[in-house]
Amino acid sequence: MVLKNIRHRLPPSTVLKQQQERLYWRQCQRTYTFQPIYRVTGSLMAIELLTAVFHPAAPEQRLSPESYFAALDTAERVLIIREQLELLETWQAKFVEGGMVASVNIDGPTLQAVRHNPAVRQLIARSPWVRFELVEHHVLPQEELVAQMPELGPLWLDDFGSGMANFSALSELKYDYIKLARELFILLRDSEEGRSLFNMLLALINRYCKGVIVEGVETLEEWHQVQNSFACAAQGYYFSRPVPFDRLATLPLSLA
Repeated sequence: MVLKNIRHRLPPSTVLKQQQERLYWRQCQRTYTFQPIYRVTGSLMAIELLTAVFHPAAPEQRLSPESYFAALDTAERVLIIREQLELLETWQAKFVEGGMVASVNIDGPTLQAVRHNPAVRQLIARSPWVRFELVEHHVLPQEELVAQMPELGPLWLDDFGSGMANFSALSELKYDYIKLARELFILLRDSEEGRSLFNMLLALINRYCKGVIVEGVETLEEWHQVQNSFACAAQGYYFSRPVPFDRLATLPLSLA
């Protein structure tokens, strides 16, 4: 009731602007790409499904996926998860033959909501090679989450060291793998002290999961640093920029 009263007090121009923004984002369209994730040994570990967003009025201009998803309600985001899982299912043979997994970004409320969507649950059950990456801090204990949705599978944490993905997240939910944000990686590699702290941080995070994946590796020097650390894998432009899914057929299973 309080929120409704506040909304009623908003100037008409503000309400109109909000409606126009929501309409703009609803008109936007999606395309999907992926980025590979390679173990420090050079073997292919996984791919991450990425969403590219554009408005029909300017199809060459890429928009912020974060802003796009923030403008959608949970039910709409669940439908997108279904769309993404259906796309990945067409590449099932590649995942099985390559012994790799595919990660899909998801926020906490959407992860909870898929429990009530039988079609999405069936897709997840048929796709044991799918891993969900939580893109925000989530407080629901894993035991409760897994009990409610046994086909969910192991969870990953995205962008550790960025926003709400921090040490409080590690203590409240068990993750299979944790992805270290590029911003934190770059910050720590700028000095000798930072590089020492980087290794100490990875060793600590490893206590809470099976391994750490470093995001945003863009140079050979950065790749070598990751290989000589306690990280298990890396992702970034050094290996590949986001590419269309038709490139998945020829994706190398090992770095030359």
